[in-house]
Amino acid sequence: MELSYCTNVHPAEDLDGVLEQLDAFAGPVRVRAGLDRLGVGLWLPAELARRLASSAADRARVRERLGANGLVLLTVNAFPYSGFHADVVKLDVYRPDWTDPRRTAYTLDCARVLAELLPAGASGSISTLPLGWRDPWTPDDDARATEALVHVSRELRALREETGRTVRLAIEPEPGCTLDTVDDVVRWLEPRLAEGIDPEFVGICLDTCHLAVSFADPAAAVRQIAGAGLRVVKVQASAALHVERPGDPAGRDAVTAFVEQRYLHQTRELTTDGSVLAADDLSEALTDLPADGPWRVHFHVPLHLAPSAPISATTEVLRAAVEAVHGIPHGAEAHLDVETYTWSVLPGAPRDLVAGIAAELRWAADELLADPPRSAPARSFSEARS
Repeated sequence: MELSYCTNVHPAEDLDGVLEQLDAFAGPVRVRAGLDRLGVGLWLPAELARRLASSAADRARVRERLGANGLVLLTVNAFPYSGFHADVVKLDVYRPDWTDPRRTAYTLDCARVLAELLPAGASGSISTLPLGWRDPWTPDDDARATEALVHVSRELRALREETGRTVRLAIEPEPGCTLDTVDDVVRWLEPRLAEGIDPEFVGICLDTCHLAVSFADPAAAVRQIAGAGLRVVKVQASAALHVERPGDPAGRDAVTAFVEQRYLHQTRELTTDGSVLAADDLSEALTDLPADGPWRVHFHVPLHLAPSAPISATTEVLRAAVEAVHGIPHGAEAHLDVETYTWSVLPGAPRDLVAGIAAELRWAADELLADPPRSAPARSFSEARS
């Protein structure tokens, strides 16, 4: 696997802003992490993707800036369409969904840009939303989304025939969406392979925070993907919050500190009979869930930082998932993209973002890709701030 970090942590939506990200953050992060080469998982808002797809000169500017900073582009995050750093994002991140032609056009713009900027001999990946938010979602919506993804499959094949570059789309299951879990996306894709969704070009993005929130067995989820003849195209290396006793005052107080107004923080509770209760946001969970069993919260926490007890992070799910992906066909070809976009809303976040991202990437390189892994203890939030 090749390591990268996702630039959706940075709030730029135009070309000059993205170029500045590469100079001010990604390049210095690579140096600080001690990496000879670093991937970036670019987030390209729709308007910028359209501009880059139509302008060779603008793509050349991006290519030059990547090279000058020792960076490579292998993957694009095309989940958020725009406005990912608005004051309130919440459900807007799922719009437009896969019933809307704008989603198809945006995705194909990203594919064209990526095909032009990939290093020689490399394949590319694009992560995307799991069709849309679950409500409303009708049979007609399902048919339109299927038609759109059939079309994207064909266009990605045509792109390879035209450019010699392979770009694959990776559907990213997320709690609360139409395709909430790995099981959902596998069961949705399998019958549609016969309808024209091509598994050579459409696979799965395994976000390990989302996987943990669903209380899924990571190794079993990966085996299910491979057993269906699907690829894990991309792994988004991420960790969720875990609260073992959310009903205790200490647990409740600790998790309440992570309530914030920008992003959605879906929360799940595991019951004694093995079923999972759901709340669409952490603030709702604090009101609506019984808090009799452990909670997991969709809040991406830096991989190298351990939340203070009684909260922990689900890095064990990340480790198990990456190990399982290595053991399936094409697993070593998956892109490993660190996606901690929540630094700006993290309680007491370190002030030096370059140092924070660099330390997280160093941890990922040592813990997930080293042979054997180093297994160093994570630092606490308080240690990182000091």
